[in-house]
Amino acid sequence: MHVIAVVGRKGGIGKSTIAGNLAAEFVTMGKSVLLLDADPQHSLVAWASLGDGMLSKIVRKIEDGDPGDIVSAVKRAKSVDLIVIDTPPGAPETAKAAMMAADLALLPCGPSRLDLLALKDALALALKVRAERKSKRPRVRFVPSKLVASTVLGRALVPELESMGKKVLPGIAQRVALAEAIDKGLTIGEFAPGSAAHLEFQELARAVVRILEKD
Repeated sequence: MHVIAVVGRKGGIGKSTIAGNLAAEFVTMGKSVLLLDADPQHSLVAWASLGDGMLSKIVRKIEDGDPGDIVSAVKRAKSVDLIVIDTPPGAPETAKAAMMAADLALLPCGPSRLDLLALKDALALALKVRAERKSKRPRVRFVPSKLVASTVLGRALVPELESMGKKVLPGIAQRVALAEAIDKGLTIGEFAPGSAAHLEFQELARAVVRILEKD
């Protein structure tokens, strides 16, 4: 079993969208998946409730983002291949608990300067967890999010992330189809299979699996 924590210290960076669609891609790859919604806003649970898609079958709510409940849920989930944990932006103890349990921490970042500043906070927390664990885990990877390639900020994001010393995974563009899928309670693979947005998540999922398979 591998655990992936999706962590961001700022809202609005596409964290829940990435967690939900990535978990769904793992399922289509033949893996058993548990998706833990540890954000007190419970965006993933709300998303799943809008339809009868894949998320409704794999998501589980962590009440109030309780760190102890995260630990308990991970310990109980021995029969799944992957656990994906969506963490809140404003609760460092919850994010820390998720990363203490994680093999891999995915840190999404949008193109704005505020997003980059918040990413540095998320990275510092991840490195603190590694120091406390006396381990190289969780492995840390950046995920460019809400990219608009036609803008200066969008083009500059990946080089900016690379300059921070951690590997950068395939990015996710800002696409209307992602919002439309959520409105139907579906993942992008269910709503628009083969679309540009879906292909981006397939590429991201394959990149994550390659990292985990090296363990």
